[in-house]
Amino acid sequence: MTNNITRRTLLGTDVDSFTFNQTVDIIIDGINSGKNIHHVCVNAAKVVAMQTNPILKKSVLNADIISPDGQSIVWASKILGKPLPERVNGTNLMEKLIHVSYKQNLKIYFLGATQEVVEKVVSRYRQEYGDKIIAGYRNGYFDKSEEALVAKQIESSGANILFVAMPTPIKENFLFINKKALKSVEFIMGVGGSFDVVSGITKRAPKWMQQCGLEWFFRLLQEPRRMFKRYLIGNTKFVLLVLKELFK
Repeated sequence: MTNNITRRTLLGTDVDSFTFNQTVDIIIDGINSGKNIHHVCVNAAKVVAMQTNPILKKSVLNADIISPDGQSIVWASKILGKPLPERVNGTNLMEKLIHVSYKQNLKIYFLGATQEVVEKVVSRYRQEYGDKIIAGYRNGYFDKSEEALVAKQIESSGANILFVAMPTPIKENFLFINKKALKSVEFIMGVGGSFDVVSGITKRAPKWMQQCGLEWFFRLLQEPRRMFKRYLIGNTKFVLLVLKELFK
């Protein structure tokens, strides 16, 4: 899907040097050509986790497209002399692909979050685009032993696109392990907490904070207990990784 010209290696992970619009075009072209595309977003927290989690690292590096979701990844790429053009935000990408799906009569399966949240997500998109884009949905709470059955249900749903809203590393490993079982689904992607945003459970940062790379801070203010370790400690570790790479 990508090559050495478009791919950068940063802090032990590969990242593709595509703009947001280029990413959308590549995905849609792939779907229309009947290709199977596995997409992954990386941010500072995920890069830090990959340093000590070899299974997660394998799951990420085996994706067809690896996008820089976090602004910190873009900043690090410029500091390290391997500049990426821009951030490719996962939530924005999901919303754009849903809009394109409506225009091209594609079907989407929504997997993840609580039952209440995923139902709100599906209800919102039904109101906006009608029922035809919905291939199916289910919550993200199931045992490891149920994974194969869940993958089979998605495979038989007729979905062209699968969005998985579960925490790292669960969603990355689920998609990597079950990629072959999902062979009729042309595009698969982990979308993290996007369902919470779409459903209104979590508020999204104002655009100026997103553009300044402060979306993490807005999230921290909303959920300080849950996000303290991820953002403050994780971001510190990420900065240290960048400095280590810079002076190596």
